Amino acid sequence: MADEPQRHRIEVACPECGHLQIEPALVVSTQCRSCRANFQVKDGKGVIRSLPVTRLAKPRKDSDPEPPPPATAYSKTPLRLAPVEPPPRSLLLRLLHPAKPARDVICFNCSHTFSAIAEAQSSQCPKCGGYVNLLDHDITDHSNARIKTRGNVIIRKTGSISGVTVRCHHLTVLGGLSASVECSGDVIIRSHGKITGTIACRHLRVEKGARVEFLNPVTATTATIDGHVRGQISCTGSVTLEKRAQLHGLVRTSELIIKAGAKHTGTMEMMAAPQI
Repeated sequence: MADEPQRHRIEVACPECGHLQIEPALVVSTQCRSCRANFQVKDGKGVIRSLPVTRLAKPRKDSDPEPPPPATAYSKTPLRLAPVEPPPRSLLLRLLHPAKPARDVICFNCSHTFSAIAEAQSSQCPKCGGYVNLLDHDITDHSNARIKTRGNVIIRKTGSISGVTVRCHHLTVLGGLSASVECSGDVIIRSHGKITGTIACRHLRVEKGARVEFLNPVTATTATIDGHVRGQISCTGSVTLEKRAQLHGLVRTSELIIKAGAKHTGTMEMMAAPQI
């Protein structure tokens, strides 16, 4: 492929993350070199892989003749193979590498929650049939590629994300974040600086020693603050301020827990607890 003339190659954008890559002009399907998502190429554009369609055979009547068995070189009767089961794992392997439990996945299209094995890199929603990416992302340098996965994302100290939307399960921030975030799990912040864009997650945790300013509202179910935070936080559940926490700004919550030594400066709005 490297010696192929340039006129026989096209530039294709990944429909999952927007990454641009060069492919042969006759490409039918490929894999993104950035997020590893598989997609099809139609009319020179990347599209999400279409769902397989199952077509049922026409029902056979009693009067129809029996179909001939497949021919084999050694026998006239078809060969039926029993399903092969994986060998049982030894006790030592089970102790050293215990099987990981299945994880819950929320569909991007219909928000249906279903289970997937821990090692899966992608899955399909059993309700709507939508494709769900489960790859993890480890960001070690600057990135402006959109991330859409139900895997976990880690932004290292040398990494940063800006100008895009991040949709994932758990997000851990050690570097820079200038993007809108939507997480089905937790957002853990261990860095310093300003965070632009809105944040929506199940649980927000600002670790000890972190200093962060949210320039846009943060929406979460619960929150735990153990560092210095400035901004607006809204939680349908509880907000916990650890003993080293300093929180400046508007806080909306149904329950506020302030431990000895914690400080809050700003406006506090108490909301009714959600009905279960």
